[in-house]
Amino acid sequence: MTKKYERIKQDIREKILSEEYKVNEKLPTESELMEIYHVSRFTVRHAIDELEKENFIYRIQGGGIFVDDWKDKPKSVIKDKTIGLITTHIADYIFPNIITGIDNYISNYGYSILIANTQNNPKKERKSLTNLLSNKLSGLIIEPTKSALNNVNKSIYDNIKSMGIPMLFINAVYDDVDIPYLIMDDVRTGEMITNYLISLGHKQIVGIFKVDDKQGIHRMNGYIKAYQKHPEISNMGEIMMYQTEENKINLFKKLHTILTRSKFAPTAIVCYNDQLAIQVINFVKEIGLKIPEDLSIIGVDDYQFSKFINPRLTTIRHPQEKMGLDAGKMIIDMINKQPVTSKIYEPEMIKRDSVRPINHPKNSVSIKSLEENEIGKADGHSDR
Repeated sequence: MTKKYERIKQDIREKILSEEYKVNEKLPTESELMEIYHVSRFTVRHAIDELEKENFIYRIQGGGIFVDDWKDKPKSVIKDKTIGLITTHIADYIFPNIITGIDNYISNYGYSILIANTQNNPKKERKSLTNLLSNKLSGLIIEPTKSALNNVNKSIYDNIKSMGIPMLFINAVYDDVDIPYLIMDDVRTGEMITNYLISLGHKQIVGIFKVDDKQGIHRMNGYIKAYQKHPEISNMGEIMMYQTEENKINLFKKLHTILTRSKFAPTAIVCYNDQLAIQVINFVKEIGLKIPEDLSIIGVDDYQFSKFINPRLTTIRHPQEKMGLDAGKMIIDMINKQPVTSKIYEPEMIKRDSVRPINHPKNSVSIKSLEENEIGKADGHSDR
């Protein structure tokens, strides 16, 4: 259990790192801190003493407590061979494989992982960053939280950079933080799966995308890009959007209206990821439609259960453990002052049973040679 003085120290430290308390700004008095945290003077002084030892604050006799210019103070020697890992979700989906890849690589060099989970919440990301930094980290691997929205924790990232701690992003990036990254080509992903459906005769395709993460925005842009290449059907696509905390009941109510209308009902759905695709499959079955006879469905990520559901899900493979291994290598290289290069993974299609071709007139859609090449590549990655 965290001691009271540690909780106060951690909270003040977080406010300093995020620049809520700026350099040379006067902090609340001891009496005010006692009131804020509902603790004794002894507890407040213990926390302040610790912060002073770590060069975060200084005291002026009779003048008060002030934020020290901690960025220019000598950095303590890193003793722990620990790498912090911040993910949006930790216990399920694709993240265990990413974590395994990281651990498999860094453990060869005597490093261990300290993991934090933000649940795609910026406040929890901020708390995770400051909590991990109290462990004298050698490096940080971060999956950004709500990467499509304003980065409310930019100041804390800038301060981490100034501390000289190596950092890299996985799965997405913050545009205003310049550090190396490992991501999928999500625009290409959205374009590939949409083109694949169009090549099979589908015209009315619903795209469902999460829009508070860059991955969702980019996959949606790829979906739009695919339709733009086919102006004769470009008005037949339909996009649905949602955010992390959104109750999906309304999303599925809208989807029910779209799927059951008498005219212009879609023949296929492109889903943001496999997790959503599996929910959509269950919903579609509940309203009496068959997959793929009535509706084709595609996901993204190649979630481990995607090949065990009925029908087996057509999807795009996420590199998962490969990304983890590459992230492990990159962070070790950065710790050792070696040059690194960001990497973008090309999408690979896994064709299974949740998609079928539909009959269409020969002149309805012309598929460009590039798209045919994509389908040809996909054949090489079939589970059949």
